Amino acid sequence: MNKINAFIGQWNTHESGIVTFPSGTQIRGRPIRYYKTSRDSPDHILILSSFYPRHPPEAEIRWIKWPDFCLPVNKLEARHALELTLERATYSRVDIACRGGVGRTGTALACIAILDGMDPVSALKFIRDTYHPRAAETPWQRRYISNFAPTPS
Repeated sequence: MNKINAFIGQWNTHESGIVTFPSGTQIRGRPIRYYKTSRDSPDHILILSSFYPRHPPEAEIRWIKWPDFCLPVNKLEARHALELTLERATYSRVDIACRGGVGRTGTALACIAILDGMDPVSALKFIRDTYHPRAAETPWQRRYISNFAPTPS
């Protein structure tokens, strides 16, 4: 990564897992296991898992209780965390991570695409095209995206 990108909170776009949203904001999606060997640490990480990690990476961490293949336990808290993640990504390097880096991470990235101005159908297609073809693995994760509004109702 060059110093200019690090200064404005951008990732090296040659690295896998980087999603560049229509606004130009970048967020990196990851499986949690990548932090054991990764040398390119983010400033902030939103971790989506059933339990807080035993060996958390060295970064500012926000944890949302979100069981595997399911939905966030507290949807209002999750929404706030996603809004904050998008805001932080405008000025710092941000990751979203879950165990496999596909279902929950893909669901969260699609919701962020909605917050960034996309409609739900386009947001899921965009994340599947740019991040992972199986993003939002379960029917209820896809329904969560469909019902996710750009502003809370």
